[in-house]
Amino acid sequence: MTATSDAPPRQLAPINPIQQLKAGHLPRRLVQLYVGLALYGASMGLMIQGNLGLDPWDVFHSGITKHFPFSFGTVVIAVSFVVLLAWIPLRQWPGLGTISNAIVIGLVTDLTLATVDRPDALWLRIVFMLAGVVVNALAGALYIGAQFGPGPRDGLMTGLVRRTGLSVRLVRTSIELTVLATGILLGGSIGVGTVVYALAIGPLVHFLLPIFTVRLKP
Repeated sequence: MTATSDAPPRQLAPINPIQQLKAGHLPRRLVQLYVGLALYGASMGLMIQGNLGLDPWDVFHSGITKHFPFSFGTVVIAVSFVVLLAWIPLRQWPGLGTISNAIVIGLVTDLTLATVDRPDALWLRIVFMLAGVVVNALAGALYIGAQFGPGPRDGLMTGLVRRTGLSVRLVRTSIELTVLATGILLGGSIGVGTVVYALAIGPLVHFLLPIFTVRLKP
């Protein structure tokens, strides 16, 4: 993937957690990582307050909140660490970005929900939903491009792909359909935002990720 037609390719490096810390550009990458994670949590809060439907994992998270007296962010953090347990048989090693993802996103989501009111006007709810999708894509490109390891859920996908030999498309679709269906059964929030997210997030991240991927030392 390239940022421009005449730019050299910027690819995500398959390196272990220790190598990630020694790969150079550390100050920039740390700032990019935590800005990305903070924006990711904020984008989730915007979509929740838009109340027009969530992405598959957040449908699952919102379904859990219907049955347990926990905040949305607390559920996000708890599910992240449960998913990390599934990394053990997959022989995945979490990096700094993985652990930070599991904690920071949930905290910022709760902060956003506490400070941003849910609008009544439909047009403003649509703005919240669309802004949530776009900011989510930008945030994902930032923290993934910092190259400190995948988030718990993405790591589950890549681990299953490596261990099973199945395609990324099949594994990711299977995981997301499973959590979406479970979230719906639990009473999670679905709607037009769920469809918009599913259609838009891939192309947006595909465009933004090469721009924000930091080239690491060989």
